[in-house]
Amino acid sequence: MNTSEGKKVIATDKAPKAIGPFSQAIQIGSMIFTAGQIGADPGSGKLVPGGVEYQTRQSLINVRYVLEAADSGLEYIVKTTVYLKDMNDFPIMNSVYAEFFANDLPARSTVAVAGLPKGALVEIEAIATLAGEQSASKSYNSL
Repeated sequence: MNTSEGKKVIATDKAPKAIGPFSQAIQIGSMIFTAGQIGADPGSGKLVPGGVEYQTRQSLINVRYVLEAADSGLEYIVKTTVYLKDMNDFPIMNSVYAEFFANDLPARSTVAVAGLPKGALVEIEAIATLAGEQSASKSYNSL
């Protein structure tokens, strides 16, 4: 859905529905900005059991599905922000995160927060380009 400001709303049933007045993602030009994704099962809307490891994995799966709905993917992420309920969970989150990003690692910030929606332990948001758009930036870097 295009808006009057040239923004395109991205939505998919493969990721949990927004639990407030916001979009799963917005595309403007060749950039995609996702809303934070918690480790909720898209079908039930409930957090997956198993703690921060499983919630991190589900959060990243949800981010992947949102990006795929915008003709992008994890490999096109340029920046993520990870929100952790407890910074002591950083090593576990980091280990799962590494499973999803092997090469061309995106920039990342990780911050501890007082609380997250639905009592989640982790929330992850991303900024990505459309598929194929990073080739232009790679060419620029070779100058």
